[in-house]
Amino acid sequence: MFWKARQTSQLRSSDRPEEVEHVSSTHTNLLFHIVFSTKYRRDLITPEIQPRLYEYIGGIVRDQHGSLLEIGGIANHVHLLAKLSPRIAFSDAIRVVKANSSKWLNETFQPKHTFRWQRGYGAFSVSLSSVPAVTQYIQNQESHHTKRTFEDEYRAMLIRHGIQFEERYLFEDEHFQ
Repeated sequence: MFWKARQTSQLRSSDRPEEVEHVSSTHTNLLFHIVFSTKYRRDLITPEIQPRLYEYIGGIVRDQHGSLLEIGGIANHVHLLAKLSPRIAFSDAIRVVKANSSKWLNETFQPKHTFRWQRGYGAFSVSLSSVPAVTQYIQNQESHHTKRTFEDEYRAMLIRHGIQFEERYLFEDEHFQ
């Protein structure tokens, strides 16, 4: 049973529960633009797979007490605009999204090439005032990629957000083998 602090203090000692729980006073609005690609940036997210994959990823985010505000991408990568819970470490949340979605995709669609995500990801904090712009950016992925590759887009995002990187290591494990 939950009791507000002022209500508890107004109770007689004989009326008070032995253990009083207080409603949490933690308030967050943790919004992130998250980007990751398929392993080797292969074009594995087909039009048949895409809507079901996006729906499944949304379910994973909800299972982790978050909400998926937008999702989009093209055949070789996805962008998520998500509100995540502080209850789960950020890296754990992304690991669960990637592991569970790739496992589900392989079991459900049995693709020609085993589906895997790249090892890492990009994640960028988003202010509430930037949500409309980030949403539109994610929704317009098809048109963005008529002009630039995922690699160019990703580099530009890192630079825009002040994230230092070494070019030679950026996609080192991601080349076709």
